[in-house]
Amino acid sequence: MNWEELCFHIQNGRDSASLGLYSAARTSYGKALHLINDFLSTCADVERREQWQSAIQTINVELSTVNSITELLEDLSRSSACRNGSAIESLIFNIEENKPWPSPTNVDKKTNSVLLARSTNKKQHVAEFEKEKQKASSSKSFDVPRSGANTSGNLRRRLVNSNESTPNRPPVKKNTSAAGHKSANRPQSSEDQPVEVEKKFDSSNCDKELVEILERDIVLRNPNIHWSDIAGLTEAKNLLHEAVVLPRIMPMFFKGLRSPWRGVCMFGPPGTGKTMLAKAVATECNTTFFNVSASTLTSKYRGDSEKLVRLLFEMARFYAPSTIFIDEIDSICSRRGSESEHEASRRVKSELLIQMDGVISSNPNSAAGVLVLAATNFPWDLDEALRRRLEKRVFIPLPDASCRLEMLKLNLRDLKLADDLDLTEIAEKLEGYSGADLTNVCRDAAMMSMRQRIAGLEMDEIARLHAEDLDLPITRQDFVEALARSSKSVSQQDLDKYEKWMKEFGSI
Repeated sequence: MNWEELCFHIQNGRDSASLGLYSAARTSYGKALHLINDFLSTCADVERREQWQSAIQTINVELSTVNSITELLEDLSRSSACRNGSAIESLIFNIEENKPWPSPTNVDKKTNSVLLARSTNKKQHVAEFEKEKQKASSSKSFDVPRSGANTSGNLRRRLVNSNESTPNRPPVKKNTSAAGHKSANRPQSSEDQPVEVEKKFDSSNCDKELVEILERDIVLRNPNIHWSDIAGLTEAKNLLHEAVVLPRIMPMFFKGLRSPWRGVCMFGPPGTGKTMLAKAVATECNTTFFNVSASTLTSKYRGDSEKLVRLLFEMARFYAPSTIFIDEIDSICSRRGSESEHEASRRVKSELLIQMDGVISSNPNSAAGVLVLAATNFPWDLDEALRRRLEKRVFIPLPDASCRLEMLKLNLRDLKLADDLDLTEIAEKLEGYSGADLTNVCRDAAMMSMRQRIAGLEMDEIARLHAEDLDLPITRQDFVEALARSSKSVSQQDLDKYEKWMKEFGSI
């Protein structure tokens, strides 16, 4: 079963329901239930089936709630008694049917005429009613009247004045937590602590659509990659620690000539851990992290790409201290002046160079700034001006023997190992393999026992197997077979090119 697809449908259903998109919510819940039922048809574990049955019950409860709301809205749209207010009130506030209604109060002619005019147009009336429902749900406390002569009159006045009162009403921040609902109906005491408002970039002077595009690329979720998850690369770790962490701990030291580094370029063969280092910076350094790629800064409209570059650095300065990680920077800022270069790409490169130069040279005495962290597999294709702005150019090489041994331990830490498996011997045989190649070898070796166990079995027989029958210790022979099936992805010729460029332009 595709777990990501299942989580997406469940989350999409809940988000759609909270936004009032009940049809989309029902569709998403239905797809999630279909995926779970397909999985249960092939699952033979009784305990897991019981757990998934409880999950199905939870989804069915949410789906039934959405269905009841949909039926209520359909009843409201079909109702012909919306003019007198009592029918609306009985549907919204769930008034007890046994209590008799009092005689209607006198309503002024202006209010009555407006209500009659609105009731003739069903779609417009339903839209007005939806606005009233949103107002009721967004308020902190709402006392629902059970009966009385003023009930229908108050409801009519709310329906009539909904459009007039909405623009003048200040926005109310919704509190979705359970504690927020409990404390909404009690007065605020002096002991309550003020809530810290999250800093928000002011997009009034900018194109809001472009700002929204960039805000989606701010890494809000924790990548959950720590320094301890990366084997070796001591020089790169120390450099990033010096450029990002130490300026926040010792701001008085990093001033003037000692100002922190503002441009770092990591280059090397594919699969050596450049992107993982960037994720570790986002996790460990507690800075605003912008993950930028060529697609983020590309637009089909003339001039928008340059605006995106400028807005990116303006937002980075606003949310400082921040880190801008540009993966595969050679695709954005390759060498200028080639015959195949387009005018639009040249303008983007020029704007990027201007903004990077501003980041490096502006306010050099301030330790809290913006770090441009770039990664590339083709450093020789970078523009000369960009190479100058990336002050530190660090070579990320293939792992040596000690790093390979540490990577083997990290990859196999949650798996069972046989007694005949010597990781030091395996690390020596993996010479010339990148970190990604080594991970693939470990994954292939970990699946060998499963492949041998299910060989020659039918699908029904495989489904009846227990996890203990498949989770066998990894042996030395498994790694021998995995090495025979997997070759290294980096040639010696490529390594010579990286080492030559490092000797000529490297800066550690």
